[in-house]
Amino acid sequence: MSEAAKVDLVGVGLNATDTLIAVPRHPERGSKVESLEVSVLPGGQVASAVIACQSWGLQTRYVGKLGDDPAATLHRQEFAKAGVETQIITAQRCASQQAFILVDPDGERTVLWRRDENLGLHSQEVKREWIVNARALLVDGYDTAAARTAAGWARETGIHVIADFDDAYPGIEKLIENVDCLIVSRDFPSKLCSETDLKKSLPHLQRRFGCGLTAATLGTDGVLAWDGTQFYYACAYKVSVVDTTGAGDIFHAGFIYGLLRGWPLQQRLDFACAAAALNCMAHGARGGIRPLEEIQNLISTGSRYPRATSF
Repeated sequence: MSEAAKVDLVGVGLNATDTLIAVPRHPERGSKVESLEVSVLPGGQVASAVIACQSWGLQTRYVGKLGDDPAATLHRQEFAKAGVETQIITAQRCASQQAFILVDPDGERTVLWRRDENLGLHSQEVKREWIVNARALLVDGYDTAAARTAAGWARETGIHVIADFDDAYPGIEKLIENVDCLIVSRDFPSKLCSETDLKKSLPHLQRRFGCGLTAATLGTDGVLAWDGTQFYYACAYKVSVVDTTGAGDIFHAGFIYGLLRGWPLQQRLDFACAAAALNCMAHGARGGIRPLEEIQNLISTGSRYPRATSF
């Protein structure tokens, strides 16, 4: 078997087919609400981040599992069109992961999702050569054992490991021990250390697991990061929001892009915030992935939300 090609980023994690349903208001229990628009688009945390990095000129690889349905064909076509190398395992007689996303007039999304248990990626299905021939690894932790195996190989070979976690999946602590940059949702730290104050929980997680960086994304409140010595903060950018689906995915992509370019941490956070904001100006997890020039222009000329006063 030939050796896997060298890439900048390998992503091991979720993909999804998103059915976006625009609604005039969030439905109340027992109500009927007419949808304004329905569209079906590819998404998924790691898959979308990999697509974004590829669009900015990085060489990428995606490792994951799909069913054998038309949605799988859509995903394969999107990866091929973007130029992403794929190592996809097919689950026979199985539907690919689906998400039904309600998007209100403010662009806020509510996600309902379904994933067949046969879509679970197993450790033995991941090959070491897919991981170690990269400069960085992104995991979302859903298939925790497979992600832990990949992160262990990456750690052994000095590859950056970046995590995008929004839930404390069983066994995730062992995975975090091999994570360099732990970038999570606002409420994730409290699930592991029962501390709601991010200025206490982020340092706690950094000390407990030995991560180089712990950070929490905060929506319009921006992002707060701890590097083991000091806090870094970046305000979110003000844009005309259409759909917040995928904002966190593209934030992670922006952070990884800056990391692999050797940028200082503050520059990485600002770039990631700008990339995420622009993605919110279009429908879908990947609809607003913009060229580097537009992201830099927003950083230079865009307005930002005020600095958050509490976390």
